[in-house]
Amino acid sequence: MEPLFKAAAKPDQPGVLPGLSEADVEPGQALLLATGIDYRYRDKGRLVLNNCDLRIHHGDRILVEGPSGSGKSTLAAVLAGLRPPEAGLLLLRGYDRHTVGPELWRRLVVVAPQFHENHVFTGTLSFNLLMGRRWPPTPDDLAEADAVCRDLGLGDLIDHMPSGFQQMVGESGWQLSHGEQSRLFIARALLQRADLVILDESFGALDPENLRLALRCAIDRARTLFVIAHP
Repeated sequence: MEPLFKAAAKPDQPGVLPGLSEADVEPGQALLLATGIDYRYRDKGRLVLNNCDLRIHHGDRILVEGPSGSGKSTLAAVLAGLRPPEAGLLLLRGYDRHTVGPELWRRLVVVAPQFHENHVFTGTLSFNLLMGRRWPPTPDDLAEADAVCRDLGLGDLIDHMPSGFQQMVGESGWQLSHGEQSRLFIARALLQRADLVILDESFGALDPENLRLALRCAIDRARTLFVIAHP
């Protein structure tokens, strides 16, 4: 994955924390700053993250590779505001999580968890794609969802569904393959238009051609991208 990742182009315009204009952001200011972050799952257990420092700027494309159990997914959960750090400082656009608020933080930093922690909900394909953005969707939302899905190589799937985006999927609906589900999860994250998109092992189930399409789509459409993968 690394050669494909390094071949990426830079993105378009960065996002802005609601209430701030581009003029309010100092040049060189980090989108997300983590300093001295510690995290452990149990009291007095081993530190999964130990004095972790990280600076992410608007437009960055970051690839983190490492073996299972090295703390990559834990780091993603902390950055996305899903797990509070035990120690250290975590700032988004210069504001801490308490100031931003947990709900807004999770809208600005979106994570697609590992496959076994993500879900296809019993509902329409459009709901599964746009539930994190807005519901009910506007025509523009559906048009963008269609474009993202086709960029991810899901065009044939949509064209074969009798009801298109209104097709029921999930346990009692149209059954999606492992790879189709993985790309649905990527699309769901990208369609939220977050400042930072974190994809945790999102490409592992894809064949080389679909991997190329999915990675290109993520690189082109995410404002700032943080990808976790096995080496």
